[in-house]
Amino acid sequence: MTAPFEPAGPARHSPDGTAATATKPSRAVGVAAPEPPAATAAGDLVGTAPASDDVVGAAPARRRRRVRWIVGGVSVLAVAATAAGLRIADQDTAPPTRTVTTDTAEVTRTDLSETTDVDGKLGYGDARDLPNRKQGVVTEVLGVGATATRGKVLYKVNGEPVVLLYGGLPAYRPLATGTEGADVRQFERNLAALSYSGFTVDNKYTAKTAEAVKEWQEDLGVSESGTVEPGAITYAAGPVRIAEHKTPVGGEAGGPVVSVTDTVRIVTVDLAVDNQRLARKGAQVTVTIPGGSQATGTITSVGTVAEKKDSEDGGGEATIPVTITLKEAKAAGALDQAPVQVHLVSDSRKGVLTVPVSALLALREGGYGVAVVDGGTRQIVAVKIGMFADGQVEVTGEGLVEGVKVEVPAS
Repeated sequence: MTAPFEPAGPARHSPDGTAATATKPSRAVGVAAPEPPAATAAGDLVGTAPASDDVVGAAPARRRRRVRWIVGGVSVLAVAATAAGLRIADQDTAPPTRTVTTDTAEVTRTDLSETTDVDGKLGYGDARDLPNRKQGVVTEVLGVGATATRGKVLYKVNGEPVVLLYGGLPAYRPLATGTEGADVRQFERNLAALSYSGFTVDNKYTAKTAEAVKEWQEDLGVSESGTVEPGAITYAAGPVRIAEHKTPVGGEAGGPVVSVTDTVRIVTVDLAVDNQRLARKGAQVTVTIPGGSQATGTITSVGTVAEKKDSEDGGGEATIPVTITLKEAKAAGALDQAPVQVHLVSDSRKGVLTVPVSALLALREGGYGVAVVDGGTRQIVAVKIGMFADGQVEVTGEGLVEGVKVEVPAS
């Protein structure tokens, strides 16, 4: 709507009973949460009326009250309001009446959140070497980038396969009839998961276990001994992705043959210890991927031991590792080891009343207000401001409810 710089609604009253003029604001822009400016005397601003004992903004009944653009001045209020990009409610009689184009926006009830952006890296996590206990020449190896699951042949040494199984214990001794221990149970669990049967999954390697092993060995195309040599298998916590060939085909397998990563791409962040409060396991985050696309993720681990990263100047800050699992892996495309921006929620408000930041008025008597528009009436309502986020600001004030219309500059 188009309106003169002239209040249309009734004057509001300050606590001491003096009237504060309802005024028409000039254009404002969105800002970070400003500190409320201190009240100032009328004479502080260029072109204002002389100071009086009344609250600034009050005027005699016979005086025509107007609202003008503040174009100069040295008062604290003028400086603060200019820096904040806010509009100032004012009154003057000398300048001629001007008109500005305004619009309205509704008071809404919504959730607000403040975020802190940190650098992260998109990839499959840190690579780790898989133990190898088979000696000889590497004759075959799974390709880099390939995924291996339980029972998959990772590589061959002297033409004999080394198979991936799941578990936390290493393969450190031969398993044969009569062997007992937790490593037997771990191996038998894997054998059962690969659909071999006829034995009981327990801590005892029995003759029935040996028979099932012979079937497994036959399927692998190796000698059916019924005994499992430690070099024939290697354990990981779950599926793995081949990250690197530590020993190439034709090389001597005296140590690790492959290094692996997890199969799901994750985002890793070296988070400054000062920002540790921002990372909470299970919290939802947003990740901006190269190219501008965004994906949501969940913080799955937060380190507890700080590490100091070396820098070129010999300094470096202490950081903790944070791991984020993406919910939409497709959003990351085929990227690996790519820099990303992680948006961590630093504060949030649920179900609060908000208005556009541009609706705020810096009141001459101090604090902030909004111009409530109802039909042909306009009234300045003082508000208490809270969180700023995404061009909105949390407000509370007398009579403000969801759906009330407030004045904003026209876009």
